[in-house]
Amino acid sequence: MKYWRDTLADREAQGLYRRRKVVEGMQTPELIQDGRPVLSFCSNDYLGLAADPRLAEAMIEGVRSFGVGAGAAHLISGHTTAHHALEEELAEFTGREAALLFSTGYMANMGVISALLGRSDSIIQDKLNHASLIDGGVLSRAKLKRYTHTDIDAANKALSGASGNKLLATDGVFSMDGDIAPLAELAQSCKNAEAMFMVDDAHGIGVLGEQGQGCVHAAGLANDDVPVYMATLGKAVGTAGAFVAGSKDLIEYLIQAARPYIYTTAMPAAVAEATRASLKIVQEEAWRRQRLSELVKKFRNAVDGMGLELMDSSTPIQPIVLGDVEKANRWGAALLEQGIQVTAIRPPTVPEGTARLRVTLSAAHSDEHLDRLLSALADLADLPGAEPK
Repeated sequence: MKYWRDTLADREAQGLYRRRKVVEGMQTPELIQDGRPVLSFCSNDYLGLAADPRLAEAMIEGVRSFGVGAGAAHLISGHTTAHHALEEELAEFTGREAALLFSTGYMANMGVISALLGRSDSIIQDKLNHASLIDGGVLSRAKLKRYTHTDIDAANKALSGASGNKLLATDGVFSMDGDIAPLAELAQSCKNAEAMFMVDDAHGIGVLGEQGQGCVHAAGLANDDVPVYMATLGKAVGTAGAFVAGSKDLIEYLIQAARPYIYTTAMPAAVAEATRASLKIVQEEAWRRQRLSELVKKFRNAVDGMGLELMDSSTPIQPIVLGDVEKANRWGAALLEQGIQVTAIRPPTVPEGTARLRVTLSAAHSDEHLDRLLSALADLADLPGAEPK
């Protein structure tokens, strides 16, 4: 259709066209992408587990035991002993009464919010929440209120004007900024307003907390402070899928009411077996989180000295704000010319005027990997605001 072609041409002209890149082999810092070697600083594999041979072996054994596909939805014949064991282990890991697996984080957020709210209810969200939280609110048909990013006063104002059943939902770690939501303050606000509180910890689980239990644990909050906890398994945990954890009543309610859970074939049991293996590693190998912390500190110290603008992030997500879309695209292309991949993030994913290079670090990155990135960035930033050579 002409509309499609015109829309695509317009996106291309604005520098907003997205293109897929084809990767060969395993997800490691050193990739073969579109037939050429690149050093990747754009993966969410924060702990370096996606290519861990122990996970691969657990998945292979899972295929031998359960086959390739689950065959049906969880409520029919697709809920295996592997799925059930993983749900129990995730509940124990997060300190919750129960947990429920979803095939993706997007489906989890859509399913939870649309199950908990209806037309006469209210959903309150941070303006920088992930698209899945926003879309879940739209699907619920509840009245949507969005507050200024991490602004407690604005959140309180939105809560005070809400009606019906009220749910405040927030990212734990914001995927494009790398900062952490003010969870303790938001939890208190929700208690004061008699509202439910939901945290999406996609980028916090595995990374934050003493054993990687996530941002809620790291903030020292009790389960009652955050009754609805969601996290994904395809980032730091290194596998695929997502889960929601909370009280037994919440999980039983979602089993009955969350449509993306009810009407979707279960993830392969072999993926659940690989995730069970990963969960043990996440808890036992604290050196991975320590390594991340060291890399983040070294990166921030070096980039700050270049006069580049960093966002307030202590997580593996380290955006360099360049502002202009064209400049972000040029810098990303200049790095790629040197065999280093850092994704240029542009509107509408981020607000206008905040186009950036989104650097993500992994425990699998070596000192040499980071030094190579820092050297390339220094060449691009001889002077603050300088154009790439």
